[in-house]
Amino acid sequence: MSDVYVVGADLIRFGRYPDRTPAQLGAEAALLALDDAGLTVRDLDIVYASSTFNAASMIGQQILKQIGQTGIPCVNVSNACASGATAFREAFVAIKSGLYDVALAVGAEKNPKGLLGGPIGDGPSPEGLFGSGTTPAMFAEAGMIHAGKYGTTMEQFAQVAVKNHHHSTMNPKAMYQRETPLEEVLASEMIATPLTKLMCSANVDGAAAAILVSEKKAREMGLSRAVKVRGSALASDPYEPRNPVLLDADSVTRLAVSKAYEMAGIGPGDLDLIELHDCFATAEILHYENLGLCGDGEAGALIDSGATALGGRIPVNVSGGLLSKGHPIGATGIANIVEIVMHLRGEAGARQVQGARLGLAHVLGFSSVAGVAGVHILEKV
Repeated sequence: MSDVYVVGADLIRFGRYPDRTPAQLGAEAALLALDDAGLTVRDLDIVYASSTFNAASMIGQQILKQIGQTGIPCVNVSNACASGATAFREAFVAIKSGLYDVALAVGAEKNPKGLLGGPIGDGPSPEGLFGSGTTPAMFAEAGMIHAGKYGTTMEQFAQVAVKNHHHSTMNPKAMYQRETPLEEVLASEMIATPLTKLMCSANVDGAAAAILVSEKKAREMGLSRAVKVRGSALASDPYEPRNPVLLDADSVTRLAVSKAYEMAGIGPGDLDLIELHDCFATAEILHYENLGLCGDGEAGALIDSGATALGGRIPVNVSGGLLSKGHPIGATGIANIVEIVMHLRGEAGARQVQGARLGLAHVLGFSSVAGVAGVHILEKV
């Protein structure tokens, strides 16, 4: 089986685009990634396109109408917040199998406004019994469980927002690019205890894309800017007794990352940077432990130590994360990969993690119905 390389990766600036369609956003990101690779649409063998709210419109084919229709296979993917990671994973598998040499993974989204989430499907409704089906409430609840078990404080959760908003000031493609001191984060509008407004991800539109190629194709093109995909894993919820009414936000990530580490032949101590799914500040704290960056109950101390800030031992979300960069759901998984690629190439500008050789991109798709996690480990060639 072929090794797989990323040779092109880019994204549009995240924000609100009331006068543009999701396909137009995706087309711009796809062209940026093709230009980055030095390829054209005629070089593509297959396309995987991801979206959550726009998937029913055959988003991939609509994107190809914008950039060129060559008759190649086009697969549309919808998998909650892990949609982009799923598209990338499918492109990886397609290249790894030897069926194709060049694949485009592209994610595009125009998010609705307001709180995301909704009623549960089959089984008891959590609404009023176990909290709320909206995502801020679910991750607030997960944070409070962690606080009750380990003593994690409101200030420690808030420090995640302080850190990520600081990182965003160095990312020209982030929706928000401003500092938010601890006092401002704590004083902002309470959404769901312990989450204030500045501890919640930005609800935006956006698109991101990556070009994946076989080792043969990568060597033909030259490896100077190629990034190797060392590990790729996707997992869904394992059964747990609490699952029918109260989902676990942790186990699916732990399952996915263990498979990715095994495929890559590394452990968390080998990583140089991480882009993880900070849909809410509480989630980043949970994922420090889920990804193995520290032991259970040690995440509060980890954020306090500064280890996860730019310049620290293991920088996390130096893009500004979902809290600042924004969270266009179908594009997020690919956008996290784009950020890692930039650092491994040494092209991240003011926020560059110096000497980065191994990076991990993580997303968690989570609702009142089920969970999914995607993890990709990338290596500088």
